[in-house]
Amino acid sequence: MKTKKTILLFITAILNFIVYSQEIDIELFASGFNSPVSIKHAGDSRLFVVEQEGVIKIVNSDGSVNTTPFLNIDSRVIDTGSERGLLGLAFHPQYMSNGFFFVNYINNSGNTVVSRFIANPPDGNTADPNTEEVLLTINQPFSNHNGGDLAFGNDGHLYIATGDGGSGGDPDNYGQNLNSLLGKMLRININSAEGGNNYAIPADNPFVGNGAALDEIWFYGLRNPWRFSFDSLTHDMWIGDVGQGNIEEIDFIESTSTGGENFGWRCYEGNSPYNTSGCPDMSTLTFPIGQYTHSGNGPFKCSITGGYRYRGTLFPNFYGLYFFADYCSNEIGTLTPNGSNWDMAFTNQFTGNGWTTFGEALNGELYIAGGSSGNVYHIVDNSLSVDEFSKATFNMYPNPAKDRITIESSTAISKINIYSLQGKVVKSVDSNNRSNIEIKTNDLAKGLYLTEIISDEGIKETKKLVIN
Repeated sequence: MKTKKTILLFITAILNFIVYSQEIDIELFASGFNSPVSIKHAGDSRLFVVEQEGVIKIVNSDGSVNTTPFLNIDSRVIDTGSERGLLGLAFHPQYMSNGFFFVNYINNSGNTVVSRFIANPPDGNTADPNTEEVLLTINQPFSNHNGGDLAFGNDGHLYIATGDGGSGGDPDNYGQNLNSLLGKMLRININSAEGGNNYAIPADNPFVGNGAALDEIWFYGLRNPWRFSFDSLTHDMWIGDVGQGNIEEIDFIESTSTGGENFGWRCYEGNSPYNTSGCPDMSTLTFPIGQYTHSGNGPFKCSITGGYRYRGTLFPNFYGLYFFADYCSNEIGTLTPNGSNWDMAFTNQFTGNGWTTFGEALNGELYIAGGSSGNVYHIVDNSLSVDEFSKATFNMYPNPAKDRITIESSTAISKINIYSLQGKVVKSVDSNNRSNIEIKTNDLAKGLYLTEIISDEGIKETKKLVIN
């Protein structure tokens, strides 16, 4: 599968930033969690942290953690063994009006359950565990390789990642078996119900009408997809798939995909043959765009944790990078677009964490959690700290703004450009070399913008602007 030509880093292309090598670091945001395995937002400033034992907690924008859990289904969840428990969380795209959210957990019988709960009111801080409605139950032959992540696509459908059923080497070849929901990416319509289920099958799923395959399947040939995400800008999908014994892989699927891709497990581990008996021709398979070995270079690695492509505004050097991590080495990795390829790099080790999940906040900022440390960190760029947006040369206020902003400078201002997150100029003002200028913003939609200020000497500075 050819890699899609990536969108240019608009901050670099339009604002003429010099892209320095990234200095990825972490800042403690919240702590005290018990085996955190997922972080999601619900369309507001809160972060919801999933604990493996069956509890979801709320972290507020200041990093404080609510004492009362948002949801507690500990009694319904089995978390013995390292890969079972409450594993996934997704909020309905209209969560703020309907209160629907979905979880993926291993029940006391050792099987996967995908359920819907209802929070009432949606902006409240607790949800009633008695509102559970089970959508799917999938029998698990072994205790490991449960996948468990959930996310809504731009199409409004719920995507569900499942592992190959466990043991080692996929002994029953579930990954390639289209009559099994194991080792798959599933896609269901949770806004309808049909066939006696609490969900419907999207009519454009690739195997609808194929008597030799299950209708819920979107992709197949996965081993243990541990965290997947959609690019919030392009809607492409990224999957971190845990390897068997030596190779960890990152899979990429364009938003234009119509489903049906086969990622090759157990025939291949990454790009290398594993068990090709009875396998399809390799030309029909979709191979990873990135992979690394356990002992190829640097610290020993063992298990990938998939992440997100950065679309925030605080750290322009990160824009467009895909972040992932390794559980054993405690490194954070990145993929950087390089023409039709992706360059992989790793940070230093952040020992004692055991990275288990990333989280993307509403504003695009990325967080990462350590299953061992119980900490949630904000990922930051030390080569371009937030202070870079607060230099003394220019002063912009109020920020957040509503109707207007004022920009003051110690030198004459030549021009001001305001950009959307897609890089489009939404407002441009020539200031006629004044050092103080007022700009109306009541014609701008609420959200995040970048404001480029250019002095008459050609000095440029970029500030984040929030419109309320």
